[in-house]
Amino acid sequence: MAGREDGVRHAGVKDAAGSAWAEELLGHLRPAGRDIRRVVAWLSDAVDGTAELRDGDGTLLAGTRTPQDDLDQTPVADIVAGRIASASWAGTDRHLRLVGVEHPNPATAVVLAVSRSAPFDRRTSDIVTHTAQVIELLLRADETAEAGRRLRRATSDLRLAILQLLMVEDTIAARRVAAGLWPGLLDTDTACVYVVECSAEERDRLAEECLVATGEQALVVRCPAMAGHVIVVTPGDDTAGELRSLIDRRPRTFLGGSARQSLAHTATAYGQAVSALAVAHFHPDQAAVYAERTHPERLMDPAALHDWTARLLRPLDTLPHHIRAELLATTRLGLEFTAVNTAKVLGVSRNTVRARMERVEVLLGTDFSDLTARAVVHLALNTQVGLADLPPGDGTADASAARLDDLLAGPALRTWAHDLLARLHTDTRDLRRTLRTWIAAGGNAERTAQTLGVHPQTVREHVRGAEPVLERQLLAGGSDLYELVLAYLATGDLEPPALHGAKADVPDSLVHG
Repeated sequence: MAGREDGVRHAGVKDAAGSAWAEELLGHLRPAGRDIRRVVAWLSDAVDGTAELRDGDGTLLAGTRTPQDDLDQTPVADIVAGRIASASWAGTDRHLRLVGVEHPNPATAVVLAVSRSAPFDRRTSDIVTHTAQVIELLLRADETAEAGRRLRRATSDLRLAILQLLMVEDTIAARRVAAGLWPGLLDTDTACVYVVECSAEERDRLAEECLVATGEQALVVRCPAMAGHVIVVTPGDDTAGELRSLIDRRPRTFLGGSARQSLAHTATAYGQAVSALAVAHFHPDQAAVYAERTHPERLMDPAALHDWTARLLRPLDTLPHHIRAELLATTRLGLEFTAVNTAKVLGVSRNTVRARMERVEVLLGTDFSDLTARAVVHLALNTQVGLADLPPGDGTADASAARLDDLLAGPALRTWAHDLLARLHTDTRDLRRTLRTWIAAGGNAERTAQTLGVHPQTVREHVRGAEPVLERQLLAGGSDLYELVLAYLATGDLEPPALHGAKADVPDSLVHG
């Protein structure tokens, strides 16, 4: 047995340079060939033996395991400890060569063990030595790449954490977190939210392109709920054009944008962007902005809508500010998405989402299993975001206070509702009746089918068939569906929801719990 304590390896570069094996070994350093397992397999063939790469604990990293009886005859522990750099051992029918391989992590020891039946000559010794050097380079490259991946993951997680803080209106904490890595990013009172949709396989590349396009002056987040969505929160006005230029170069990529909102109302802006994204699927340029479409709340009397909203949501005003903000933000998102997806966006459990929404149900005295109730509360929550911009009212409950029926009876809203539902008449199927029954059944295809005497699949086909006609996604729920519900309420095709706990002398005014 022989071992070297000086740690110096005789490279034999001159001999190796002209050898075919050296060229093959160097080929493993090319980007397409960087695989340690392939290098160890190549070494086995090159020396006409077996080779293994193991860590200090004996875990096999690559190659074919060397019999433990052979290793017991060698000072492998000394190599792992760094006391010697290499060792060799010769038995009656087996020759073994061990080489310590430097690992980027000093706490991790790696040993290359090569075994063959013939003695190691100059050529095979050089092959083993140079292969160990190549493995060191590959380990260092892997560690560098892994460090880069860890950094990108940490940065991505930090962006998501900032978005989740904005979603619950905690702008102070969001600014503090962002200031460390992106100074000035959230030094704004208002922002727009954009959602870019592509295939799940393309999302990582698209997210990087969004970062480049915005000059990292926007908060770019991979949506935790939707595998193909990238969320962009930006204070700048130029971002829309930059993002549009991205989707112009990409087939089957869509863009939805919100109206400009207060930074504290990021959750509302996100809902608007998702709603616009649904419309973008029906636009030839694959992009849409929330303000481009007429929305029912814009057709109602602002002062009356203000007072009605204030009275409807007054039970939440008794709560501490941070609890109220959590409940409002969770309910806004919970009415747009499933509990699971809402939980992913907010970074909480789905049970937390359900508990918060159930608390809002109790406070408002309503039932979110009723689509008309969901649509009405959704209307109030969207209006609540802009209360500060509307003419002030005292919100007192008096006999002249606007009722929901009054809001729905406005001429502008009724004209919009009739025009929207009239689109359904272009189809030979009675889509209007199917949708009305489906909404009344809480969006349940089976119950709708029983009422209409048709197959549930027929109901689903009718709903899907109405989506391109109305330019709204209905099966996914959310803003698009609630606008359709309000249209049915405005035309009188559906009855307004019962607001349980309302005072008898003041319609729609809820009793505090």
